[in-house]
Amino acid sequence: MTTSAWPAPTTQRAGDRDREATATLLGQALAQGYLDMAEYEARLPTAFSAQTTADLRRLTADLPLAQLRRNDPRRRAALRAAARRSVRLHLAGYLAMVVIVLTVWLAVGLTAGSWYFWPIWPILGAGIGVLGHAVPIRYACR
Repeated sequence: MTTSAWPAPTTQRAGDRDREATATLLGQALAQGYLDMAEYEARLPTAFSAQTTADLRRLTADLPLAQLRRNDPRRRAALRAAARRSVRLHLAGYLAMVVIVLTVWLAVGLTAGSWYFWPIWPILGAGIGVLGHAVPIRYACR
């Protein structure tokens, strides 16, 4: 049996992602009034120079982390903007589909003389999908 040259770690080392997450939490605490500017400025350099995750946890031990993550106004605004953007993208795809099926219908009508308005079915079906996406987003973002 061989023994390792490295001792078993007693604490976990902190990485850049851990340091950045802690800095983000400290910024949210500042924005929501849990920290004043002097406290924030004192904790931030400590967060970026921390070597272990225990050091990072000590910096945020006195903060209500669940409240910071859930009630951050910037987070809510970003979620609303992403939801609205998703509806706009869905609508753009829908309108592109409408233009394509109407163009195909017109081309078939002009060349074959078949004027049955079949595009109504994909237009209605996809339109229901767009409405099913847009209406809940509209009411959720109020």
